[in-house]
Formats: sequence, structure tokens, C-alpha cells
Amino acid sequence: MKTCRLLLLSLGLVAVTLVACQPASAPVPQTTTQSAAPPPSTARSTLRVVAVENFLADVAQHVAGDRLVVSALMPVGADPHSFEPTPADAARVAASDVLIVNGARLEAFLDRMLANAGDQHRIIVASAGLTSRQPRPGEPPLDDPAGDPHFWLDPNNVIEYVHNIRDGLSQADPPGASVYAANAQAYAGQLQELDRWIGEQVGQLPPERRLLVTDHETLGYFADRYGFRVVGTIIPSVSSEASPSAQQLAQLVEQIRASGVRAIFLESGSNPQLADQIARETGVKVVNDLYTHSISAANGPAPDYIKMMRYDVTQIVEALK
Repeated sequence: MKTCRLLLLSLGLVAVTLVACQPASAPVPQTTTQSAAPPPSTARSTLRVVAVENFLADVAQHVAGDRLVVSALMPVGADPHSFEPTPADAARVAASDVLIVNGARLEAFLDRMLANAGDQHRIIVASAGLTSRQPRPGEPPLDDPAGDPHFWLDPNNVIEYVHNIRDGLSQADPPGASVYAANAQAYAGQLQELDRWIGEQVGQLPPERRLLVTDHETLGYFADRYGFRVVGTIIPSVSSEASPSAQQLAQLVEQIRASGVRAIFLESGSNPQLADQIARETGVKVVNDLYTHSISAANGPAPDYIKMMRYDVTQIVEALK
């Protein structure tokens, strides 16, 4: 049996009323020994938790610790902007008790999937409470009125993710609240250390070299935090699904020439054709293996969120030295 309550949340610009359900406590089996059952705060939870993005699953797993398992809906290398869920993905979502999403309209497919899932869920919006950045002077305006959803590329925003996940898991699983609180505090400390490390690495670059050109509008929060300027993007959109016009590409070439940009940064797995064309015209290098929307495989260079950020920062700093 499940106990349920109504929950109102907002996924981007769409308000959805859901029934948040949590399993009733399972009966304690009879035993012939005198050993006491483990205390509720340390017992393993049976909640089925799915995070949409794999980097988000990693963050959530640090909060969950050993109490429950968080699985990722998207496989390694998947782009949330263009992800097309399969019937098996929909079944996994329908079978879950808790769904963790980035929010801010990153997961364009999600409303349709939830409508078709045929079940009720508790949804944790990791980015809840964060305000979308506004373009700096000289940057193009954002093409999406919902704003830039790439909050996680500033570790300080991920600390807010951690707090939201802690609170959501605690509501879904009250006996584990103390575990989630302790784990969240410990992981937030790791994220603060990551922020300090990134600042030290970027400090090797003089301000005039902190110039970014990316495949789409991805690194805005990163740039704001660490003193970079986003000169332009190949795809002038917060989504990788848009397409640039010939005029926009010509303008980007002129911006690169005028600013002294040294490199174009692409996400791993993205099509380098346009970047290579621009590089031939401007003489800049192309770095085509950043991990921004997905972690790598376990044996790759970016198998979790913190290692993903460390790898990307190293690539960026080395290319701009």
C-alpha cells in the first residue's frame, strides 16, 4: 500500500499537480534471534529513485549515500536537449517513486512523458529557487524566455541542487532525513573545494585570455563565476537543437578575429563540422571533448560530476594559456 498527498510543482513554465506517493513501511519480519532491527535512519530504503541526467544522478547519489540507489534515465553521452525517450524509459519513469529533474525547461520531453506514464510521482526539481542569468553587455540575448538551464556548470549552483535533493528525499523518506542531511553537508564541502580549485586554475590565465566560444550557449554560469567572457556561440541558442544562419556564422568569425579568441570549445560527441570551418577561417584551435551535459563512462576522464568539472577546466585552461 502507498500513502499519498497532492504536490504542486513547476517544470519550467508548466505547472503540474501530482500526487506524491511513498510506500508504507514494510512489516518487520519475525526472527528467532535477539538482534534488534537496524535503526530506520541507517536501514536501506526501498524507494525507486530516477534522475533524468546522469550527472544529476551522480549528485543525487552523493546525497542518498548507502540508503538508496539513484539510477540515471539518460545514458552516457546523451544530450538532454535532443533526448528521445524509448518505451523502456517511459516504463522506468512510471515505475519510479521519485523523479529528479534539472528543470528550467532543459528536459523538453518530460511533460509528455509524465502525461503518458500513467502513474503519480514525487518530483524533485534540482534547480528550484535559482534565477536564470542575464546576458552580459556584448553577449547576444537569450533565445528562450525560460532562460539558461545550464546552472550546474557553476558548482555553487550545484550546492543548491544538493539542498533541494536533500529536502525532496527527506520528504519522500522521512526516516532517512538525518542521513540525507549529513551526506548533503559533506558533498557541499566537496563542491566548495571544487569551486576554490577552479578559481586557482583559472587564475593562471590573464583576463584578456578568458574568452569563450562554444557550440551553443552552455558556459554562461561558468563564465560569470570565474571571470570569462562569452564572445559567441556557433549555435546562438541555449539548445543544441537550433541551427545557425550563414549571417550568424559570418558574424561569429568577425567576433573571433576582433576579440583574439584562441579556441572553440565543443561538447564531446557534437558535430565539429561548423567549428572546423570557422577554425580554418580564423586560425583558432578546436577543443572537441568537453563534458558538459553528460559524464563519461566509468573508465573515461569524467566519470562523475566533480571529475567532469575538473577535466573541463583543465581542457579550457590549457587551451587558453
